[in-house]
Amino acid sequence: MSGKLYLCATPIGNLEDITYRVLRILKEVDLIAAEDTRNSIKLLNHFEIKTPMTSYHEYNKFDKGRYLVGQLLDGKNIALITDAGTPGISDPGEELVAMCCEAGIEVTSLPGAAACITALTLSGLPTRRFAFEAFLPSDKKERACILQELKNETRTIILYEAPHRLVKTLEELYAELGDRKISLCRELTKKYETVFRDTLSQAIAWYKENPPKGECVMVLAGRPREELVLEERQKWENMSLEEHLAIYEKEGMSRKDAMKQVAKDRGIRKRDVYQALLNQE
Repeated sequence: MSGKLYLCATPIGNLEDITYRVLRILKEVDLIAAEDTRNSIKLLNHFEIKTPMTSYHEYNKFDKGRYLVGQLLDGKNIALITDAGTPGISDPGEELVAMCCEAGIEVTSLPGAAACITALTLSGLPTRRFAFEAFLPSDKKERACILQELKNETRTIILYEAPHRLVKTLEELYAELGDRKISLCRELTKKYETVFRDTLSQAIAWYKENPPKGECVMVLAGRPREELVLEERQKWENMSLEEHLAIYEKEGMSRKDAMKQVAKDRGIRKRDVYQALLNQE
């Protein structure tokens, strides 16, 4: 029988956040695959865990992934850990999970710390609906596309950023999204944990004067849905009813259904659309 892959969440700062279950599994498995063995050895030494360890990271995720799948198929149990937090969230663990699923290998996740959720719950912003974007792409075109998509995102937005790039990213967000509310979390769960709650413009001013240290998690307010609805209606109102109707008819809608959709777009009754079109004839 094949072994099992355990996704083990490790602390994002405070070592007390590790679970008893994770500690037990790390001791019991045959092998630990770690994003950075030099970093993870400190954690293992602290908890006196002697399990053999191998590296699994962004630059070897396919070759090492195939090796790990082979070990699992041979019956070995493997624990996957990241530098901090939950494997598979903004790290190469997602590739290994996909490979295991394809090979029919059992995968289980051991819950624990995740910086994105920790920051969201601290933010003071709506938590019921959120969009996790992690780090913005470094490619300029791809980055611009993502920022354009985020412009009309109505859910709370969670982003990661390195301290030396923080101000530049804040300025880009301000230029594209406007002056949104932001909660900027640093050093989560550590001694000097801080949460800056204000607006993007104020965050830019503050961090220009006070260069940040430590990884940053930005939690941004989504765009109010009312703004989107109003903007959409204004767009339609600048168009004649016939032009508006023609858009849906070209898409294959019947005239009746097209009038219904036009009424919905403009926030008016279908009979008002019908009457207005009748008066134009």
